[in-house]
Amino acid sequence: MSTTTKTTTANNEQYDGFTEEERGAMKERAKELKTRPRRGAKADTEPDVLAKIAEMAEPDRLIAERLHAVIKANAPVLTPKLWYGMPAYARDGKVVCFFQSAAKFKTRYATLGFNDQANLDEGTMWSCYFALTELTADDEARIAALVRQAVS
Repeated sequence: MSTTTKTTTANNEQYDGFTEEERGAMKERAKELKTRPRRGAKADTEPDVLAKIAEMAEPDRLIAERLHAVIKANAPVLTPKLWYGMPAYARDGKVVCFFQSAAKFKTRYATLGFNDQANLDEGTMWSCYFALTELTADDEARIAALVRQAVS
C-alpha cells in the first residue's frame, strides 16, 4: 500500500507532494540561508530585495515598489531581506511582514502578510493576510498604520 497521496488542483491536474512553485520557493530559501552572513555580521540585504522586486512583472512590481516605500517610511526598524524568494521585512532577524507576488504561486492576487512577530493582536481574532490587486492612497494609509502597529 502506497503512502503517497495525489492531490487534484483547481484545473484538474494531479501532482504528488509540493508544486513546482513551492519547490522553487524552498530552493530559494535554502540559497538565502547559505548566503546569509555569519552571526554578528550585518549585511545590507536591501539591494537583494530591490533586485527581486525589479524582476517582477507588472502589476506585482508596482505594488511591491510602493509597499517597500511605505514599509521603509513607517517602520524604519525593519530590515528588508529575502524570505523564500519574497521581499520581507524583519526585526532582529525574524520576519514581521512580507510581500508575495501573484506570480509567485500563480494566484489571482498578490498578498501582504504579517507573521506572528507582528503586534496586530486585536481581541481573539485579527487579519494577518491581505489580498492586493492594486494600491490606492487609502490602501497605502491603511498599510502604513498596520506596519506601525506591527512594530509597536
